[in-house]
Amino acid sequence: MAAKWSGGHSSSVLCLDVSAEGLVASGAERGELALWDGGGSPVAQLRLPPAEDVTSVVFSARRPSTLYTSHGETISVLDVRALQEPLQRFHVNEEEINCLSVNDTDGFLAAADDSGAIKVVDLESKKVSRSLRHSNICSSVAFRPQRPQSLVSCGLDMQVMLWNLQKARPLWTMNLQECDVEEESSQSAGQFFNPPLAHSLSVASCGNIFSCGAQDGKVRIFRVTGVRFEHELEFQAHSLGVSQVLFMPEAYWLLSGGNDGKVLLWDVSSNVGKQQKSPAKSPHRKKAQAAASSRKDGKLNKVASNEHPGVVPKLSIEHGEKVNWLSCAEIKGSRRVLVADQTSSISAYPLPEP
Repeated sequence: MAAKWSGGHSSSVLCLDVSAEGLVASGAERGELALWDGGGSPVAQLRLPPAEDVTSVVFSARRPSTLYTSHGETISVLDVRALQEPLQRFHVNEEEINCLSVNDTDGFLAAADDSGAIKVVDLESKKVSRSLRHSNICSSVAFRPQRPQSLVSCGLDMQVMLWNLQKARPLWTMNLQECDVEEESSQSAGQFFNPPLAHSLSVASCGNIFSCGAQDGKVRIFRVTGVRFEHELEFQAHSLGVSQVLFMPEAYWLLSGGNDGKVLLWDVSSNVGKQQKSPAKSPHRKKAQAAASSRKDGKLNKVASNEHPGVVPKLSIEHGEKVNWLSCAEIKGSRRVLVADQTSSISAYPLPEP
């Protein structure tokens, strides 16, 4: 059963993040920002002017009291110890920001927006150091852990890109539609009506594996190798678009949230690990290997996808509402997945131990 966190917002909660000290931040429509303690009680609230939707909240990894928030085209930097007027503001994006990411040295902040631009701000000089670009809305951007100059992004142009801050052009680009055509010799007609517009990205703690959730209901896993990345694994996760993916601190445990109102927990370690030990050149060999490695576990029940018969969720939560954001928090010694949806409350569900 979910615990409901309420009283912090009056409208739909759009984004969440958890600090290293366990403080939870949430952003909602009309400029609403709230901070929560581990018990689910709101401890501070603020309305950011000019009451534009708060679309992303990110705590600094190095300074857990520093919170970066995006609202409209503006980025506000706040001190959560005294939630009031922002310490500073950046107005570097020309259209509404969809996602923020801060690297783990707290040196750079990336902001992806509706124009397709990713503005990278040098937090020391407080100036834009790079302007990167997609050809359509850029929905998600994420710095890679332990690699402060490297980031990945995805967008509604169906492109997934790998960047290095020393270069203005992407190191490597993959079109999800072309990637599907390579993987599937016979395309289903539905593919063309439900293209893989990419909504969300998450990088595993190792920094080399990342996941992407798309409009076609699939989760795709990629492996970075040097200046490129490879399509490692793909499975049908949701019956509608995948709005959120989130790698948990454990290697290769992945949460996904969908427009079908479900929250699922996946363990892709056997699939990813299989590829690591025995890399395959052919996507079809990869597919066969992944399926074979998963079939060894006879305990898995048959809720499987067409691409990978063995990829089944460890946990399935019938949340019931379209998922806007997912986060994970340690609360009173046990882990919870926090879910933001179309309502003004946050749901907290218990998670199994690894």
